[in-house]
Parts: sequence; C-alpha cells; structure tokens
Amino acid sequence: MRPAFHPRLINGPFDDPGLFIPFLFENRAIIFDLGDIHAVSAKDILKISHAFITHTHMDHFVGFERLLRLFLGREKNISFYGPKGFIKNIEGKLAGYSWNLVNSFQNQFVLNITEVREKYLLSNQYVCREGFSPSRRKPHKQKFNSVLLDEHGLSVSTVQLDHEIPSLGFSIKEQFHINILKDRLENLGLKIGPWIKKFKQALYKGEDLDSPFEVQSGKENIKRIQFILGDLKDKITLITPGQKITYIVDVAYTDNNAGKIVAFAKDSDHLFIEAAFLEKHMDIAKQKHHLTARQAGRLAGKSKAKQFTPFHFSPRYKGEEQLLRKEAMEAYKEAIQ
Repeated sequence: MRPAFHPRLINGPFDDPGLFIPFLFENRAIIFDLGDIHAVSAKDILKISHAFITHTHMDHFVGFERLLRLFLGREKNISFYGPKGFIKNIEGKLAGYSWNLVNSFQNQFVLNITEVREKYLLSNQYVCREGFSPSRRKPHKQKFNSVLLDEHGLSVSTVQLDHEIPSLGFSIKEQFHINILKDRLENLGLKIGPWIKKFKQALYKGEDLDSPFEVQSGKENIKRIQFILGDLKDKITLITPGQKITYIVDVAYTDNNAGKIVAFAKDSDHLFIEAAFLEKHMDIAKQKHHLTARQAGRLAGKSKAKQFTPFHFSPRYKGEEQLLRKEAMEAYKEAIQ
C-alpha cells in the first residue's frame, strides 16, 4: 500500500539538515528545518504550507530567505513554527530588507509565525503588502498540549529538547491511512482525480456514511456518479493505521532528553535522527550538545521505530560514513530486542 507521506532528506548526511514531506494526491508539502534548500526545486518549495524549525542555528534556518523570495508576489498563506525567540528571529530577517514596493502587489502573501514555549504558544501575522509589519502589537498567547497542527487526517506534534538552547523535535502522524484500491476503481469504471481528496476528507471528518457522495470521474466527458459514502468506502478502500514520521536533530544526550525522545518517537514508522559523532568521540559530542551514532541507534531501538535514518554527520567523518551507519545500526538492533 502506498503511504500518504513520502519524506526525503533535502541534503546529504554531511550537509544542512532538513526533511521535505510531500503529500500523496495533493499539491502540498511540509518541511522540517530550513537550512540550505537549493537542492529542493522551486516547484516543490512552492508546495510548502507549513515549515517547522527545530532552532535557528544557521544550518537549520538559512533557507528562509530563498523560500521567502520564491513566494513574493504569489497568493500564499504559509505558517512557520519555531522555538523560544523565533518571532524576534523572523522579524530580524524581515527587517533586513526594504519593502517599499510590495504595497502594489495584487496577490495576498501572508506569514503566520508561531513561537513554541514550554506551556504556551505566541503567534503573530505578517502581511507582505503591509511591509511585513506585525499585525498585532503583542503576539497572541494561547495554551497548547504539544500539538501544533491538527487537521482532518493528520497532526503535527512537538517536543522541546535541550541543545544548550531549546531545540524542537517534530512528529507528523496520520489519523488513519486510506488505501485506494486501484483494481476496485477500474471495476467500477472510475478514474483517480480531484474527487479522491474530497472523498478522503469526508472520511477523515467522520461524515455520515449514509450520506450521498458524488464522484466526478474523467477529464473529458466527465461522468457524475452518485454513491452512498459508506458503500463507496467499502468498495474501494482498505483502512490501515496511520503513518508516523519523527524528526530529531541537534540534541544533547541527557537522561531528560533521552526519555523525552523515546516517548515522543514511540512506534514511529520512520525516525530521522542525528548521529553527529562516533562513540569514541563522545566527549566532543557532549561538549557540542549532539548525539553519537550509538546513542542515536539506541534511542531509535528503544522507541521501537520500524525504520530509522541517521544523518547530520560531522564533516570530520567524510569518507567514513559507513562507520557512523554501522555503529548506529548495531546499537539499534541491541536496543530493539
């Protein structure tokens, strides 16, 4: 069965970290971290609706300007999330440019910025045609319970970790996965199209299964066929548990961090986790507040992640990538038993 999320690291394991996650059957994606994003095509960047930033060290945030430049003059509403100090960081970047020409733009481009604190969120809005001035004098404050984004069908959660400064971990999870059975579609004479998204949303929203649902099939000579929602669900779908993708990078190996990571990443289908140093250089890892490959593998195993990808390797190991991967995998196998 095809998964709904297709995550891919945007750079090699020694380069700026970042995870691009496009959605199946949708012209949409989210991204975890915004380091150097030149390897991501402009077409893919324009799909991004939400960007989640672990922290604002340059290798995790320098791509903000490229994303901003591509969206200028377009009709776009994009949301950013980051740790303590994030609003000030965004405002600082925006203040570095002159915006005297944007009031003539026809399209509405809006940045929604949310800063994640331990027990609450701060948020403000910045409209391009208004020179990206904050919409509120003071950011809006609201409580939250680890969930940053909650839509029909998916949610994105966060955990606050320690990298000497706050560093956020992120996890995206489907409510449940709707597998469309293509052979069943063909038997009914239906073709994949925009109606699939509408159909899935109806199921995610929990709409009445006895309600009518119209399928508009084909590009030319469009067929309009009426079904009962529940009957169509039974005919063309297989419902399976939702997919979970977790992203952990730039964290110190402490008892507190380790406990949080294992609980947060529990039962992930795919865990992306930094493995900056070999275990023999554990002292350097501790000094720089990073994980070793062995620590990363152990955390992946203890969290029962079905698959894990170590990345964000220190450049000192160029040409020795296999040593980091081997050490991480050995620790994973030991811990998951």
